[in-house]
Amino acid sequence: MSDLSKNEVERASFAFSIYDFDGSGKVDAFNLGDILRALNSNPTLATIEKLGGTKKKGEKMLSLEEFLPIYSQCKKDKDQGCYEDFLECLKLYDKNENGLMLGAELTHTLLALGEKLEDSEVAEITKDCMDPEDDDGMIPYASFLKKVMA
Repeated sequence: MSDLSKNEVERASFAFSIYDFDGSGKVDAFNLGDILRALNSNPTLATIEKLGGTKKKGEKMLSLEEFLPIYSQCKKDKDQGCYEDFLECLKLYDKNENGLMLGAELTHTLLALGEKLEDSEVAEITKDCMDPEDDDGMIPYASFLKKVMA
């Protein structure tokens, strides 16, 4: 934990407290990924599991003292994508190099590649973050990505 600055510890404590729903000083390890993402980390599901996150609620609880080293480790982890990395991936689908891709291709990509999402998860993401398709079914992928990563 010594590699976290005072400001980082304060931010982590605040994010942790938001997920301490009952005020017990502990959070469900099921929410570990959400807390880390609230702290501007972008861990994969595998990383979350490796760091002690669980797939089911109620299996394990974490105290702040247990969480801070996890946060520190996650900050060091280089197995995270950033906006530019994801933008480069989506450019592969930009056939006309004009910042647009087929909305259907984006949906298919979210369903089929990387850490696969469920249909319901993709529907929620596209509803919340995707601009309406134009007459040709195209969407601006950069604005979609900015909304997803915000």
